[in-house]
Amino acid sequence: MFGDQRRIKLLTKFLQAVLDIPAEEYKRVNVIDPNVKKEYRKDKAGILDVKISTKSGKVIDVEIQVEPEIPLIERIVFYQGKMVTEQIGEGEDYGVIKQVITIVITDFIMIQNSAAYHHTFRYYDAQHRVELTDLKEIHTLELPKLPKKSDTTELFDWLMLIRAKNREEYDMIAKKKPVFEEVVAVVKQLSADEQARMEYDKHDMWRMDYAATMRNATRKGIEKGRAEGKIEGKIEGKIEGKIEGKIETARNMKAKGYSIADIIDITELPEEEIKQL
Repeated sequence: MFGDQRRIKLLTKFLQAVLDIPAEEYKRVNVIDPNVKKEYRKDKAGILDVKISTKSGKVIDVEIQVEPEIPLIERIVFYQGKMVTEQIGEGEDYGVIKQVITIVITDFIMIQNSAAYHHTFRYYDAQHRVELTDLKEIHTLELPKLPKKSDTTELFDWLMLIRAKNREEYDMIAKKKPVFEEVVAVVKQLSADEQARMEYDKHDMWRMDYAATMRNATRKGIEKGRAEGKIEGKIEGKIEGKIEGKIETARNMKAKGYSIADIIDITELPEEEIKQL
């Protein structure tokens, strides 16, 4: 959803909830090529989840990590280094470098020694409490740390929406603000499109598998007839092969949990015969 330029307004609303940067920056927000470029042939490449540029040239990377990944921090640091170096062309001054920001959303606890769900990291001297620069900034958003009760921030609502697992939770968040109602509508549409595609692909696969099974069964039946050297054997083998193929297809579909109606539609076998498999 966030990686689509057509829904840039929704992405902007999310960024505003996370980042403390001037509103002027959001007047021109673009989703750009997520590939981090290699300087040399043997360099390691990388692909970001969502890569964004703002009006002044700030580069923002939004990453979502569901499963724990041990080198996650190292990967983020590597990506940030690439996002800095790719800004400088040959002969250019280092002053052209713009701020790079990474937002990491995790469905597991990443920062073990803090209960806060949102952290901001920069170059900082902890002993003397002095910040060196904000050219590199990392935001961590840890879903498991969200408190049970809202802290009244918009960021909390965004993360609850990202963490939502069923229609009821989505609908409850949608009632809070028009922007969330719009986001939920997009999520439902994307989910419906994905489900429709999966159903189409599954049904298409059934037909291809069935056709392949029929061709194979027919071939075996004809070979059986030829081996016996009789026309009757060829016909019998062809019919027998088709029936065996249908039964095998029905058995496989039933084992995978397909409905009786779908199996009948594909194999044309009687319902009672399918139930007995």
